Amino acid sequence: MAPISQLAAFPPDAPFAPPAITGTSPDAATEILFHALLEICRRHQPELEPVLKGEADISRLTPERMGRALQLQGIWFRLLSIVEENTAMRRRRHVERNQGRAEIKGTFSNVLAHAAAAGVKPAEIHEMLKNLRIRPTLTAHPTESKRVTVLEKLRKVYLLLRELELPRWTERERNALMADLRDQIELIWLTGELQLEKATVVREVSWVLHFFDESLFETLPELLDSLESSLAEYYPDEQFEMPPFFQFGSWVGGDRDGNPFVTSAETRTTLKRNARASMRRYRARLNDLAKWLSITERALLTPISFRKELKERLDASGDGEAIAARNPGEHFRQFLSCVLRKLDATIERNKEEPTAAPAPSYKDADELINDLKALEQGLIDADCRSLAIHQVRPVRRMVEIFRFSTVHLDLRENSTRTTKTLQEIWSSVEGAPVEEAPDVDSSEWRAWLTAELSKPRTTPRPLKLSEEARETLATFALVGEMRAELDREAVGAFILSMTRSVNDVLGAYLLAKEARIYLDSPGVEICQLPIVPLFETIEDLRAAPAIMKELLAIPLVRRSVRWQGGFHEVMIGYSDSNKDGGYFASNWELYKAQAKLTEVGEQAGVPIAFFHGRGGSVSRGGAPTARAIAAQPPGSIRRQYRVTDQGEVVSFKYSNRGTAAFQMELTAASVMDHVLNSAKEVDAGRHEFDDAMEALSGASRAVYTQLINHPGLVEYFQNASPLDELALLNIGSRPARRFGARTLSDLRAIPWVFAWAQNRHIITGWYGIGSALKSFIEVRGETGEALLHRMFERSKLFRLILDEVEKTLRMVDLSIAREYSKLVPNEAIREEIFRMIEAEYALTCEMVLRVSGGGEIAFRYPAFRERLNERLPVINQVSREQVELLRRFRAETDEFKRDETKSALLLSINCIAVGFGATG
Repeated sequence: MAPISQLAAFPPDAPFAPPAITGTSPDAATEILFHALLEICRRHQPELEPVLKGEADISRLTPERMGRALQLQGIWFRLLSIVEENTAMRRRRHVERNQGRAEIKGTFSNVLAHAAAAGVKPAEIHEMLKNLRIRPTLTAHPTESKRVTVLEKLRKVYLLLRELELPRWTERERNALMADLRDQIELIWLTGELQLEKATVVREVSWVLHFFDESLFETLPELLDSLESSLAEYYPDEQFEMPPFFQFGSWVGGDRDGNPFVTSAETRTTLKRNARASMRRYRARLNDLAKWLSITERALLTPISFRKELKERLDASGDGEAIAARNPGEHFRQFLSCVLRKLDATIERNKEEPTAAPAPSYKDADELINDLKALEQGLIDADCRSLAIHQVRPVRRMVEIFRFSTVHLDLRENSTRTTKTLQEIWSSVEGAPVEEAPDVDSSEWRAWLTAELSKPRTTPRPLKLSEEARETLATFALVGEMRAELDREAVGAFILSMTRSVNDVLGAYLLAKEARIYLDSPGVEICQLPIVPLFETIEDLRAAPAIMKELLAIPLVRRSVRWQGGFHEVMIGYSDSNKDGGYFASNWELYKAQAKLTEVGEQAGVPIAFFHGRGGSVSRGGAPTARAIAAQPPGSIRRQYRVTDQGEVVSFKYSNRGTAAFQMELTAASVMDHVLNSAKEVDAGRHEFDDAMEALSGASRAVYTQLINHPGLVEYFQNASPLDELALLNIGSRPARRFGARTLSDLRAIPWVFAWAQNRHIITGWYGIGSALKSFIEVRGETGEALLHRMFERSKLFRLILDEVEKTLRMVDLSIAREYSKLVPNEAIREEIFRMIEAEYALTCEMVLRVSGGGEIAFRYPAFRERLNERLPVINQVSREQVELLRRFRAETDEFKRDETKSALLLSINCIAVGFGATG
């Protein structure tokens, strides 16, 4: 990519001829976008041109002008990301054209080509497809700083850049495209970068639905086509059923954990909005179909079987004669007219306040799917197979995937809140004060829970509960109501945060019973809502196998799981385990927990499926998709793979259709590769490797714990980072702390990671690992060092950890971190903690290079280094300025000046986050 110094050499009055975007180089696209931004800068604030060219010291600017300069740099980072996305797409196309799609890693063709060559039988593919469920789950954790209006304009820029790739345009047409491109960038420049108000749940739901409207509704059905095509190429003699194995989940509007703004009313509104979003997309596609399928019986004889199907729909519509008269002889159009009328009535019925009179509508998505199957079969029987496959089937698959819900909305609450509600129920039932309730970990509490779960109850019982407890029960009650009213898959699961015991999970089963969402009337046989325990800290992960072993022996749980799909889902948290024990220990404990839980499921005869609570940054589980999946324990992905996509990760993956299609195929193909091959891999050194991982994990955690337990760390962290100022960004509806306390333990993992990244320490991605490697070699000598080298070559997990640590080390800048540390007023605390970090950083760099055999940090990743080097000069300048802005903001007493400084400070946070490409 051309350096800024070359891009900046555009005289103000010189005409600009946009270069052709060809081949696989990013340079032409970079030049086009830089010139467009430069022209806009010259037009609106020419004094900032040196800033864009990297020739100005922004510290000399006024706070207002500094804010504009920071916004300008942030826009340039976003435009660079668009160039990289565009270039990656062109490079994949180049490989496919010249070498074939099977040569692109992470595609179905690549995985199936290897599977066929390795002798994987068709029966294994059939079995995998029958059971497979992949469900990325979108969350609104406060890590996305782009407003929806900015997202829309950035997408337009991406599309225009794609248009400029085409060689067909005349000079006049290219100039028109360039003018449109400049207009979009100008609108971004003139649009406020910051959220002026705290994000609301309604706004967060709009943010999620934006990605479905722009890309996912259309690209996800195409994923099935891609798999179908690859299967036909490598298993040509087989016919495979293509179930909707890839769907999306969401927490937005259902995640109540520590968020008082997510009420049962908000969740109901969210479910209805999600439903209407999918129905409206179907209506648009069906309306197009009705225009296209202008097939007349004078040209094509309509099959008798389809005539019968049509008659049934006309009779049921209540206006059959008029529909038939409007399109005489056009039977497929008449059929679609019936479908559209029924779908319109369904949309109307699911409005917040319906205005039209009730009319025949779809009870659920299955009825619409059956209608589309009838239309598809009718065309096939009429010898119009291509029309059926290419026009109708994509719409049918769209409905099978998104149903009347768009996403499976999970409900989430923490065990502290559910326990308080249960204690109130105990108090009401037993007629005793809440304070006298048995301890939640006691055998008495278990006995009460078990007795309540086993009692038949056919009618609701009167309970004296607080408003908070009634609200918790109302959320559970929504499950049965919305599944009956909207769609059976509208609600996904109940995620129980902070699960510490079997009693916590049984308590959730009892709340579901009180809300009357069991399948049987007495409420003793089957709970229709999956209860998913979330194990977050290292201690929770270690306790998880014993908890699940006991849980899977309980008949109620086994019956419910069998009805829900035959596997028990368990969620594991990457963020809190990292905050708890450091990067290495977190990864190893997560791996061990999955391996042990997989064994527990096998022994119980109930497979355990994992839901991975990953964030965008390395510190919160972020890693290259294919490698992260490949590094999971052998055999741990069997029926379901779920993972959270949070904040800026959602924007990166799903903003544009080409990227969204590749990211979804990458995830699906990587999961399939793991399912087909991981259990067959035999690692002769596994026990030796496991022993080493255990030793390294313990040593790294000890060093990390020594730092976070330092009595001055909280004071250091709050002063030497923009921790408290992050809340002013208004980029999420949740508070930064679960219960409002001011302790490190109660601080959410997201601001913990976000703030350490802003102040360039980034301890969450490397601290303790240098000491662990050094200690291991000192204790085991040359044999130990040789073992580490073998692990680096052969252990997928160990290699992934060290690779991501090395990339993180390249982002750390201790000279800048030292400037942040000077914000700590207590000199003794400042010097002691910074010395600890400085020493461990030097040691970690030394030891990582010693094990990897590298000569320079991140030298093995040229693309990563190029991307980072393009951004670091600006990021470093902004980081240093942020230090001064923090000092000014905290000291300023004049409200007007403080507000002016605040705006520049928040833009600096935005700029650094966008530059690195991840926040929390």
